[in-house]
Amino acid sequence: MRQLRFGQVTIDRIVEQEQFWADASWLYPGIDDEVVARQKARLGPRLIHPQTSQLCISFHSYLIRSGGRNILVDTCNGNHKDRPRALWQHQRASDNYLTSLAAQGVRPEDIDMVLCTHLHTDHVGWNTRLDNGNWVPTFPNARYLFSRQEFDHFMKMHTGQPALPVNQGSFADSVLPIVESGLADLIDVDHFVDGDLSHGIWIEDASGHTPGHVSVHIKGGGNEAIMTGDVFHHPIVFNEPSLKNTGDWRPDLAILTRQRLMVRCVDAPVTLLSMHFPSPTAGKLLSHHDGFRFHFFEP
Repeated sequence: MRQLRFGQVTIDRIVEQEQFWADASWLYPGIDDEVVARQKARLGPRLIHPQTSQLCISFHSYLIRSGGRNILVDTCNGNHKDRPRALWQHQRASDNYLTSLAAQGVRPEDIDMVLCTHLHTDHVGWNTRLDNGNWVPTFPNARYLFSRQEFDHFMKMHTGQPALPVNQGSFADSVLPIVESGLADLIDVDHFVDGDLSHGIWIEDASGHTPGHVSVHIKGGGNEAIMTGDVFHHPIVFNEPSLKNTGDWRPDLAILTRQRLMVRCVDAPVTLLSMHFPSPTAGKLLSHHDGFRFHFFEP
């Protein structure tokens, strides 16, 4: 993804894994084979594998630079995390993520804020790193912003059943160490990070995939960008908006949130930035005679 600019704010993509091919039923349980087949021609081999019919997603963060501050949105899977029920995450040992950050001229110490759209394991992994057997903040000078509603929900699960790892253990190894270090700020689901509605950065409630899930909004130069977290996992949902994701907390609410955001963005000066669309990632939502189509920007 090429750098995006909104007034004085810039956005770059920090990549952990560019391509991850997943069975369609893993992302969307109950999806009909005919649905996938129908979308192959529309979406092409970059998004739906021509032989296996698997869907391609990626794992990345966004680096926002605004007013001299470096803001990181979501932190992917992380290294050395114990995820025995998700072998694709289990004990990863890759330098891709920090190398991608360094390519932007940014060190972990330079990050001023980490903003998590929600607290699922593939969005908080690089919050912490392993240091002599202990989980410590990867970005030691940053304030980490978590939705209070989201945190309270998972904290209740954690204290209620301590033997059951919450979010495959990521709450214990990638969220609680941040709180214990004193670097966490628990915020409301409608919160201004900087500026105002005409030129600024803020979050909005996008609950459904999780309770307290948020979207991140950047506005400047007459245009807006929305980082959608897991409202949209794959572009197939724009053509098949009733699909339910395997990780949805409340599928009915997740679908309503998805539809509301699509109606807001269609044919508008809004750039959509999903956390899982592979390169070129960014694009706009356009109206079509039978619904919506996602138009990727040029790489």
